[in-house]
Amino acid sequence: MALAVFVPSAVYGIGSGAAAPMLPLHALELGASVGTAGVVVAMMGFGLILGDLPAGWLVARTGERKAIALGSLTCALGLLVAILAPNIAVFAVGLLINGASGAVWGLARQTYIVAVVPSVDRGRAFSALAGWMRFGFFAGPFLGAGAVHWLGPVGGLWIQLVAMLVAGTLVFAMPETDGSPTVVSDNTIRAVVVEHRKLLSTLGLGALLMGAARAARQSLLPLWAVHIGADAATTSIVFGIAGAVDVLMSYPAGIWLDRYGRRAIGVPAMIAFAAGYAALPFAGSVVGLTTVAVLLGFANGLSNGVIMTVGADVAPPGQRAEFLGAWRLTHDIGMFAGPIAVGAISAVTVLGAAAGALAVAGLGGAAAMYRWFPGLPVAPVTVPEPKAADLREPRESVDSN
Repeated sequence: MALAVFVPSAVYGIGSGAAAPMLPLHALELGASVGTAGVVVAMMGFGLILGDLPAGWLVARTGERKAIALGSLTCALGLLVAILAPNIAVFAVGLLINGASGAVWGLARQTYIVAVVPSVDRGRAFSALAGWMRFGFFAGPFLGAGAVHWLGPVGGLWIQLVAMLVAGTLVFAMPETDGSPTVVSDNTIRAVVVEHRKLLSTLGLGALLMGAARAARQSLLPLWAVHIGADAATTSIVFGIAGAVDVLMSYPAGIWLDRYGRRAIGVPAMIAFAAGYAALPFAGSVVGLTTVAVLLGFANGLSNGVIMTVGADVAPPGQRAEFLGAWRLTHDIGMFAGPIAVGAISAVTVLGAAAGALAVAGLGGAAAMYRWFPGLPVAPVTVPEPKAADLREPRESVDSN
């Protein structure tokens, strides 16, 4: 699976990591205000939400390889639109297309792993998948620094375009699986969502709150760094330390997922998120901020692969792609809503109130996961082949008398 899944994920992450910090800067170059730039960059998350359900439909009807090829070409188109955008409106359209194609990428890789990895090993597989991508995202800004130096903020988008085409080519070379459809599925997205609405509304609540906890730290921590007077270089170092902890936790989290179960990892991760956000208002120095950032990085790394693994565990075999598209939507809504909640709460109260609200949400997510998340997966039962001696006719007993 290295060349088929993990290496392309790292390449994909490198491109995303190189572009992410440059998006608001390029928006400012196009004449956007600071507030408008934030809204425009959020279009990628909105595109991800819009693409989740159609991605399930596409993967179910074409298979992973063709879906990845189409998603890669669509993402390349969106990036070209963003790079060549003459104004902020066209730039927003490019980011929206980019986000929607990311939904296809994420779902196709998830269904591929479900098809080729036994349930008892999925935790490690999904954590490795997420870990390789996070490593790429961590390394992307460093690897793309040269392009940014020569081309300005748009250089990060050129790096993402090249990385997307390379990653798409690698994935398209992977073999088809038995789980890849060869005929058009009769399942509709609406029918699948209606049939499994209870599952999506219970387990999905935990996924939504985890998505919010994960994404909110990306906006709340920089704002708090400004609040305590930390400069940009110091903030970058703090994020680098927290990112390293996040990446280092990825594979151990997968081992623990398979050994102790999904609930046993999801609940502590949400408690760690809640503890980190609850402690943030008391972080009045760089040392305190670093401690909180490391705790949130630990929580994010511990939660690595949990959502994808739970979705794979509960996905109905005949409706896998459609269900996983709806399942990913619950998490991605949280990812989109978390940063918006931080801005909205901070606008009407104080920044510490947003941290407190996220701490409460973290505890709510822990309770939801404790109530509804599954424990250990059930290992498939194998019947041993009979031995040759077992196939012989039993000899009749001989009465010695």
